[in-house]
Amino acid sequence: MGIKIVFLGDIVGNSGRRAVRELLPLILEEYKPQFVVANGENAAGGYGLTQKVAEELFSYGIDVLTSGNHIWKREFFPYLEKSPKILRPANYGKGAPGKGYTVVEKSGLKLGVINLEGRIFMRPLDNPYTIGKNLAIELKKETPFILVDFHAEATSEKIGLGYYLDGFVSAVIGTHTHVQTSDARILEKGTAYITDAGMCGALESVIGMKKDQAIEMYLTQVPRKLEVEKKGFVKLEGVYIELNSEGKAEVIEAFRLIENQL
Repeated sequence: MGIKIVFLGDIVGNSGRRAVRELLPLILEEYKPQFVVANGENAAGGYGLTQKVAEELFSYGIDVLTSGNHIWKREFFPYLEKSPKILRPANYGKGAPGKGYTVVEKSGLKLGVINLEGRIFMRPLDNPYTIGKNLAIELKKETPFILVDFHAEATSEKIGLGYYLDGFVSAVIGTHTHVQTSDARILEKGTAYITDAGMCGALESVIGMKKDQAIEMYLTQVPRKLEVEKKGFVKLEGVYIELNSEGKAEVIEAFRLIENQL
């Protein structure tokens, strides 16, 4: 028996949570997935997660929350440690709070989820390629269905990982840049791939943040903390994936729902 999965791109602030609350039910009705995975590292105020926000997102039907470089709020560490449904990238150093992979089970089906972070233009972490493959080999002993969220900046690094893990995992989904790419496809050995799943958040924004603040920062080069855009319409972006009983992808389809186009 195969499975159906919906993956949501980075959820940005309360606008992103509103997009999930209002638009995810339409995706669930259309695709009827057994599992929903989403990147939630920006879901609380645009930076990081809180227990309250995580539990809100779980209440909307999300089964696993992945993350990336913004997950490291110290006040969140205790919840990150105890929750099996929230991941941080697996290639952080030994002793980092939380886990970088998990296996979730529903209706007798098991889905393995691995979270990795890129190194190009980001932190000099452990190698996501070797760690990703080693984890995939281990999880394969428990389930043929394995999804990887690769939270990375460089498109080349993401594409390379897709080829490197082709046939070892069911899907490699890129996150972090918040801009959905047009390259959703199934690789030669059966792995579904997309460079970036996109984001859930304000439509008229700069990757979820207030556009005037972002433009000011780019004009002046003066650093500032950007605020989440809370006004206007929201969008929900991600991918739908179908896997056969061997864990090979048969369908990958990118989707985008925009509130004002419903």
